[in-house]
Amino acid sequence: MPRTIRLYFDYESPNAYLAWKELPKLAAKHSCTIEILPVLYAALLDAHGTVGPGEAPAKGGWMMTNVLRKAAMLGFRLNPPPFFPFNPVLALRMSLLPLEADQRRALIDALFEAVWVRQLHVSEPEVAERVADEIGLDGRALLKQAQSPEIKMMLRRQTDDAVSRGVFGVPTMEVDTHLFWGYDDFAFLDLFLAGKDPLDPAERQRWRLGSQPSSVRRQFRKKAD
Repeated sequence: MPRTIRLYFDYESPNAYLAWKELPKLAAKHSCTIEILPVLYAALLDAHGTVGPGEAPAKGGWMMTNVLRKAAMLGFRLNPPPFFPFNPVLALRMSLLPLEADQRRALIDALFEAVWVRQLHVSEPEVAERVADEIGLDGRALLKQAQSPEIKMMLRRQTDDAVSRGVFGVPTMEVDTHLFWGYDDFAFLDLFLAGKDPLDPAERQRWRLGSQPSSVRRQFRKKAD
């Protein structure tokens, strides 16, 4: 049986776009299948008490430089979206619709490129509809289906499941309960799939964070105040 790589993504992440474009090559190299799992990034952040790069200017500035460097190395052109952060819920719901596998991949690819290449605001229904129409799908019908209670619940449930599995950001690739976060983790994912993971499981267990809670950082913050 081929192994499965579970890909958690949200259109708000440029690293998720890079992962989406490159993961099929890595999966083919190791004869893996890909399970596509749209999730709401903002809900992951809320669940873990963290903020996104857009809410941390210093981190956000560094991250975009880092992403542009990677995109240049891969030969991809990126353009800044017209609004960032933006509301990706409509695009995520459309990506959950029960389409044929090839149609679903084409739709996700088109929505990613709409955001990070074409500078389109996919939060607007007419834009999302047009993107779907351009690849031969019935955009109006997809918009209607995306508003169904079942699809809305599916996105919430899928995001909650991701949180329960330890997913805290996007893109995240999961294989056999092992999580690899960000496009930068592709090198480690490649080694893991090849059976050459440099990490000793016993050493990993020894370094588990949170096993002995400490208030030291909080004390330092209070002293700094």
